This record gives sequence, structure tokens and C-alpha cells, in this order.
Amino acid sequence: MVTPDTDQCNEESTEVMCTVTREVQFSQRKMCHFALKTITKEVLSPIQVNRMFELDCNEKKTEEQPIMKTKNSCQRFLEESIRDDGHYEMPLPLKGELVTLPNNNELALNRLSKLKRRLMKDSRYRKDYVTYMKDIGRGYAEKVPTEEASLKNGHVRYIPHHGVYHPKKPEKIRVVFDCSVEFAGESLNWHLLQGPDLTNNLVGVLCRSHQDPVAFMFDIERMFHQANVKPENRNFLCFLWWENGNLNSEPIEYRITVHLFGATSLPGCANFALKRTASDYEGQHGTEAANFVKNNF
Repeated sequence: MVTPDTDQCNEESTEVMCTVTREVQFSQRKMCHFALKTITKEVLSPIQVNRMFELDCNEKKTEEQPIMKTKNSCQRFLEESIRDDGHYEMPLPLKGELVTLPNNNELALNRLSKLKRRLMKDSRYRKDYVTYMKDIGRGYAEKVPTEEASLKNGHVRYIPHHGVYHPKKPEKIRVVFDCSVEFAGESLNWHLLQGPDLTNNLVGVLCRSHQDPVAFMFDIERMFHQANVKPENRNFLCFLWWENGNLNSEPIEYRITVHLFGATSLPGCANFALKRTASDYEGQHGTEAANFVKNNF
């Protein structure tokens, strides 16, 4: 049997110290007395509650992922260079204007050779891969002009690629372009700014979804392919592939025309373009629509 004997609480600033004395009777002959001390914190504002939930929802930032430039300076770079031609167009946010990289055509050919062997062995993998690459060719990639093919001016980078299946979507392949691949001690991702973190807070999005009786969930199709890369930077995003997926032909040089999934700079650029769209078209569609796009994705 447990019975409370005394309760004493002293409140000091944001901490509450409680001393509880309890009497525990184990038998008719033996009796034990002990005291429990607990320290609790008062919640002074909703901000503190929000921070507590953020600890569960946000990934911890480590020293292994440094932001290479201040948010304001990188954001100013994007603001000054973005152009709207039906789709927003931005340069790659390189760390310096004179970035030069060794031509890694040799590495790209080697990786393509390994990919070919797998494509020849797995018919389903080959069919899905060819279909995906045809889709990429419709507005997201282009052939490298003949006069620019095999340039060795330090402004050409070949991006190896491979296909993966998501465990929850085994019927759909995603071709991953490896911007982090190293060659001669250099990697494209090392020369790209990470950019400002413009991702909306997950806790805030979830809370706002409960403000009204009905909540809707949807996404932007090919969100990461909606911002184009300026032509002068596209040779940093070259890749090798066979025309029409014909593995018996010679591979051709292509280049990505959009900000590429796998590049360090992509999340910052894609989110910047999304929020810029809301700001630029606020006068046409209203402040409520603009705020929805800015805050609820």
C-alpha cells in the first residue's frame, strides 16, 4: 500500500522542484520511508513547444555538411541571375567564377560499359531504363552541339548514371545522376554552393493543415526538373547514352538542361524558384494563393 505523506513544491523562475515523501508498507513488521525529487520545466510560450517538436522532425546538422556560403549572399546570387522564360532559368551556383574541372570522359565511358552489361542481362531493367531516358529527353536534356563535343577547356563534366527501384514503388525506376563522383581528385558537388535552406518547417505545415475542416495533399510533378540551367553551365552536366536506347550503336554526348537531382545545389535552387513563382504572380492570383505556395509546401 502506498500513501502520500507530505507534498512540498517551490517554484523558482522556470523550474519547479517538487519533494514528495511517500510511505510504503511492505508487511506488518517492515516499513520504508523514501523521498522523490523531480525537476520540471514550465513552458513559457508556444515557441518552446514548437522547438520541442522540431527535435523529432528535423535532421541534425553535422560538421560533415557545412554551408559553404552565407544564406544571404547565395540568395542574392540567385536573385540577380534568375530569368523567367516560361520556366525559371538560373546558372549553377558555383563557388567561384573560374571553376575548372578535369575532363572525366574516360570515367564516364567505363561506368557506361558496366551499365551496358547489366542492361543486356536484365530485360526489365533495360526496358524501364530506356523509357525513363526517353522521358528525360523530352525537355530535360539535349544533344551536345557538335562544336562543343569533347571540349577540354575545364568547363565539361560527365555525370555517370545508374537506375534504382524504390522498395515501395518496385514498378518504377529512377535514374540517378552521380554528381558526387570523383575524378582526378575533383567532384562537381565540391564546387557547388549548397544554397539557403528554404524548405518549410514540417511542424508548421502539419499544424496549418488542421486549420480548416478539410485538408488536401498533393505535389508538383517533377518539382526538381522545373528550373532550367543557363546554357553556359550545361556542359558541366554532360552524360553519355545511346540514341533511342540502341545499345549496339555508339554512345552520344548529351547534357542536362535543368537543375539536376543529385547536385548539392538542387534543393536550394528548386525551392527558390518555387517561392519566386509565388512572389512574381502574386498580383495575378492574389496574396492568399501566394502565401499558400510559400508556406504550405
